[in-house]
Amino acid sequence: MNDSFQALVLDKKNDGLHSTVTDVKLDALPKEEDGNVLVEVHYSALNYKDALGLTGSGKIVSHYPFIPGCEFVGKVTESDHLDFKPGDEVIATGFGIGERHFGGFSQFAQVPGNWLVKLPKGMNMRDAITIGTPGLTAMFAIEALEHEGVHPGQEVLVTGASGGVGSFSIALLHKLGYHAIASTGKTDSSYLTDLGAEQTIPRSELEGSPRPLARQRFDAAIDSIGGNTLANILSQIRYEGTVAACGLVGGHELPATVYPFILRGVRLVGIDSVMQPIARRVTAWERLHELIEPHVLNQMVHEIPLYDVPRQAEAMMRGELSGRTVVRMND
Repeated sequence: MNDSFQALVLDKKNDGLHSTVTDVKLDALPKEEDGNVLVEVHYSALNYKDALGLTGSGKIVSHYPFIPGCEFVGKVTESDHLDFKPGDEVIATGFGIGERHFGGFSQFAQVPGNWLVKLPKGMNMRDAITIGTPGLTAMFAIEALEHEGVHPGQEVLVTGASGGVGSFSIALLHKLGYHAIASTGKTDSSYLTDLGAEQTIPRSELEGSPRPLARQRFDAAIDSIGGNTLANILSQIRYEGTVAACGLVGGHELPATVYPFILRGVRLVGIDSVMQPIARRVTAWERLHELIEPHVLNQMVHEIPLYDVPRQAEAMMRGELSGRTVVRMND
């Protein structure tokens, strides 16, 4: 194995941020003291959080120079961890990858073994990264709704429906027998109806100043926006419904009252996939492998080479991308 490889390196200089695909030495990767695993990365994915860091629109990256990329999938080449051996196909999401720890926009990545999950038997690496963090988050959100008694046949609103979490939420809800209602800012809803949305509503319906209580419209919701959107949803959930919230794009403030919680018994559950225990991740991955059909993945995936990541990050910040943007490492 060569002692150098290609990676997208983000650096901060006097005139701003610069991202360049360049050669990196293996010894530049932080070596973990406990259960170190070196992975040859086959695919990564461009997430909204990556786009924030690459464009300087958000304080995502903790130090420079830095290799971003919040998730990756590949094969183990070296391992000090008892659970992993060379040749194992693994996926890494969360735990500060691409934020505090060098990430997946790189032909090699090095992480502690307890950050990794082996791919379910029969799942290929491209499908795994297409599902990735958004699919995992959507699965955790649906499991939270199930835990609170939401059941197939009920109407579930999904916000940010054209994004990764929204797309997977709709596909999974449809597969499980729920009636998925998609909220989106896109004018063309065919992508969402193809995934299984039975109805689409414009994003603007949920963006205005929220009322304490409004007409009851939905049995439950999966929200990846936050802010006014989340407050509006809470005011429109039916009696004893549940909202699974997993995003802060619309802000971290919640301009709602206690009325939905007290007068209608609405439940609000927070979903953060970053620090979920490995045991829950393994179970969720097995379920995702069972539920997500190949044609769904093909509908939502957009594949790019590593050098195109900065340009696509800008496009993502302009709201021009839908579904999943997968990054090939070995062009």
